[in-house]
Formats: sequence, structure tokens, C-alpha cells
Amino acid sequence: MIFYTSICSNYLPKAMALAESTKAHCPGSTFVLCLVEREIPDVAREFPHFDEIVLAKDAGWDNFDAFIFRHSIVEASTAVKPRFMIHLMERYPGRDKFVYLDPDVLVYGPFVELDAALDADSIVLCPHLLRPGNIDMEISSLAHGTYNLGFLAVRRSDNAARFLQWWAERLFLFCYDDKARGIFTDQKWIDLAPCFFDVRILKHHGYDFATWSLLGSDMREAPTGGYVVNGDPLRFIHFSGLDSGTIDKAMGWWLTDENRGCFEGLYRGYLETLERHGQQRLGKLSWTYGAYRDGGAIGKQARIAYRDRALWEAIPDPFGASDAQIAPATDAPVETAAASAAQAPGRTVFARFVDSVGRDGLWATFAKAYKKLAA
Repeated sequence: MIFYTSICSNYLPKAMALAESTKAHCPGSTFVLCLVEREIPDVAREFPHFDEIVLAKDAGWDNFDAFIFRHSIVEASTAVKPRFMIHLMERYPGRDKFVYLDPDVLVYGPFVELDAALDADSIVLCPHLLRPGNIDMEISSLAHGTYNLGFLAVRRSDNAARFLQWWAERLFLFCYDDKARGIFTDQKWIDLAPCFFDVRILKHHGYDFATWSLLGSDMREAPTGGYVVNGDPLRFIHFSGLDSGTIDKAMGWWLTDENRGCFEGLYRGYLETLERHGQQRLGKLSWTYGAYRDGGAIGKQARIAYRDRALWEAIPDPFGASDAQIAPATDAPVETAAASAAQAPGRTVFARFVDSVGRDGLWATFAKAYKKLAA
């Protein structure tokens, strides 16, 4: 299998921990780092568990700067994922199985079930939730997506190729945190994937075990080594919400004396691993796409304003411009996803859809519920 993750430099310690654990538990695997930066830091080049590092801009984009400019740092790391997976298929023509993992993942066992699933199916997804009962997380899944895109696996096939092309086209225009209009970065789009393509939904408690999985969980050491969660062998934990403190809050809400010890121990071990890989220093690295070429910081309003397609031609080199040139240059300085959809060929139905959702505020209601949960 070829594994990859996409990050900006401040997530290097997480990507290092992920690569190290992947190579330890998945012998024979290849780990490729997609780096959304202008250059590769020496510390990344020197890390032995990155088999290859590829700058996102070198993965087949026509005008990467114009594309990446309109995204925040979080949006940018997710927006490149399908285009980069296409690039990996082209880069490794002799390999058939490709797995994306978020950088805040740690692998604890071999992916034998996934290997078998990819023999039978060519797209594999994991849902956020595998059982009802956690209504807060059910609401969050409605707002953020049924499937967690901290994991996605494909096998080389026509079905997977069509899926990746569709996903890449959608993210080229709409990979924004815009829940009021039904969009949440790369993830919400995947709710549609089982409708359009042949998809395997992997219902295994040991894959993508995460913050939202804690309520009622039964994680323990296995007698033969490793760990089991709800009876399934633990393959990887997704430590989502680490930086925001959500994990610590969820542990307080949802873990009890009966099921707290094992997860808490693994969580402490993960924090120690990040420190070993330089979290204190590398976690503060600046994003090289976070400033104009003259060194001035890019304002949020300028990034949002540049989502107006008319500006792509008017200002083809946004990093050579300034907030003063970009933000006042459009009549829609707030969110323009609906306007972009209306201008894109064949997307008028979608434009009406996002306008309706934005007007009715359905997703805004879910977003508010999620914010209360995370507060």
C-alpha cells in the first residue's frame, strides 16, 4: 500500500508520528508526504520514514497559487487531497492500493481488513459513527459529513478514477468551511459518493477510532498483544481535536472509570511522541502561503473575496498583490460560493440549492449546535 497525508509545516511532528507508526505496523508500505508549502524544510528531508516528499504545487496544477490563495490553512490541506491521490497513481504506475490518513492519526496494527476490502472494492470509507446514541455527534455528522475524511482508501480502477476526478473538480471550486451553505471542506462532498460510485463502507471499530467514538467505548489490551476496541482489533486512532482541546473535553464527558484507562494511556503516549518529534518548535512554523510575496499577511477577507471567479483573471498572481487590491475588487467580499456555482457551467441547480440552504439556515443551526458542544 502507498500511504500519504497532506499538511502544512506546522503539522510536521504529527506527520512524522504517523509515518513512523505506519512503517512499524504496515511492513512493505510506502509513505509519501504532500506538503502544502513553497519549499521543503530540511527537518522533513532528513526524516527517515518519509519515503518521498512532494510539494502540493508540483502535483499537476495549472495555477496552484491562484487556487491555494482562496483557502485558509485548514482548507488548503484538505483541498489538495484528491488531486494528489491522482498524482500518486500517475507517479506509481505499478502500485494499486492508495490510502490517505490525516496527520493526527497514529497506527497501532496492520491494515489486514482494509487490504482485503480493497481486493473486493475500489473505494473504502469509514463513517463517523457506527451506532446510535450520541445525539451531539449525530448532529455534528449531519453538519460536517457522514464519513470521516481522516481516512480514505482506493484501489486503481475505473470506478476510483471517476470518483477522484469528480471529487477533485468539486474541491477545485468548493473546499471551504461554509456549513451555512452545506459545504465543509473536502468532507461533506463525500456524502454523495455512495450515490454516484461503488463504495465500500468499512464498519470496523478499530479503524478511525476517534474523539466522537469515545461514548460507550470498550478499549482494552488484547491478550495476544495490541489493543481491541468494542471487540475489533485496533488499527488506528484519529486524535482529532487535539489542538482545540476537544479531546480532553470529550474524555471528561464520555469516558468513565470503567473505560478511561486504556485510551488515556494511549493519548498520553501520543503526546509524548509528538514532543519527541519536536512539537514545541515545529508546531509554531509559519505557513509560506500565509503571506504576500512582500511579506504582508493575507487577510481572511482577501482570501474570501478571491473566491469570486472574475478575480482569477483580473488578478492572476494574487500573492503579488495586497489586501487593498483584492478585497475591494469584488462586490461580494463575504462568501461567494453560490456566486461561483452560478458562474460554473452546468451548476445552476447547485447554485439554487446552496442559495436555499443559506437562506433557510439549516446547516447554520447544526453548526451552532456543534459549537455549543465544543465550547
